[in-house]
Amino acid sequence: MATFDIPTEQWAQVVEKSGGPAVYKKIPVQKPGPDEVLINVKYSGVCHTDLHAMMGDWPLETKMPLVGGHEGAGVVVAKGELVKDVELGDHAGIKWLNGSCLACSFCMQADEPLCPHALLSGYTVDGSFQQYAIAKAAHIAHLPKDLDLEAVAPVLCAGITVYKGLKESGARPGQWVAIVGAGGGLGNMAIQYAKAMGLNAVAIDGGAEKGAACKELGAAAYVDFLSTSDLVKEVKAATPEGLGPHAVLLLAVSEKPFQQATEYVRSRGTVVCIGLPAKAYLKAPVFDTVVRMITIKGSYVGNRQDTQEAIDFYARGMIKAPFKTVGLSQLQDIYTMMHENRVVGRYVVDTSK
Repeated sequence: MATFDIPTEQWAQVVEKSGGPAVYKKIPVQKPGPDEVLINVKYSGVCHTDLHAMMGDWPLETKMPLVGGHEGAGVVVAKGELVKDVELGDHAGIKWLNGSCLACSFCMQADEPLCPHALLSGYTVDGSFQQYAIAKAAHIAHLPKDLDLEAVAPVLCAGITVYKGLKESGARPGQWVAIVGAGGGLGNMAIQYAKAMGLNAVAIDGGAEKGAACKELGAAAYVDFLSTSDLVKEVKAATPEGLGPHAVLLLAVSEKPFQQATEYVRSRGTVVCIGLPAKAYLKAPVFDTVVRMITIKGSYVGNRQDTQEAIDFYARGMIKAPFKTVGLSQLQDIYTMMHENRVVGRYVVDTSK
């Protein structure tokens, strides 16, 4: 069995008060509990949720002080005495769902993200913006050792989340799905998962740079909300017979796209809400929703099976998350770019820098 020298201190990005900023500082390395593992995080993706966690603008209590992050990829270096199916040296991922009770009615039916006792990485428990992070062994993502930890990190939230949303949409191979916010980190991966699942993607976002990126990743069409005079008409026109997409994945971080989706989704289509703009509401005309038999639903994050399926798509070379890597010390700069909507694709932080 492999052995590791574990330091007593480590570098981390710590949010000390709601609203930030994140402070790059040294903190102690924690020891895993009986059912936990300690992961030496090599890389961590940066999600828009991490910005919400720092700002404290969701109606969900946040741990303070907080180490954010929930797309951590690394190596298991210690484990508790009850952990039997994980070995030291295994490659593992830290996800948004850090742990759940495994005993409630939701956990028993593979809906563990809905567990009332769920632990959330980088929100209710410390996450992956540190060199050594704790996770419940039952919920880690098992990563094949031949996968690049740097490149797979964004799959651990962005990939799993959009893959689950596509499954929840009920869209079948050959059908069309609109992806709103397609130029962002989740959207870039949603285009690829849609293509891998046999779906045709209409990408919706703003700007020529995002349009080019979406087309390169496999989008069948791109609608630029910044330049179009009639977004609803243009989205419908991009689909067969002009009837609109069979499903819509809402990944946007503002409210307006949530209000537009039922206007262009095909009759009997499904609108899947995934993005979580702060203090936003969703509304749709009752008459249209009824007579066109539209389904509106939310999709949270994937369960353990969804996780392994999403990773398998990546392992087979069907998903390549576009990302840029910077040092962990530069995390606050990424938050600033997110706030200004200047991020294309995904940022990954290297915990050694």
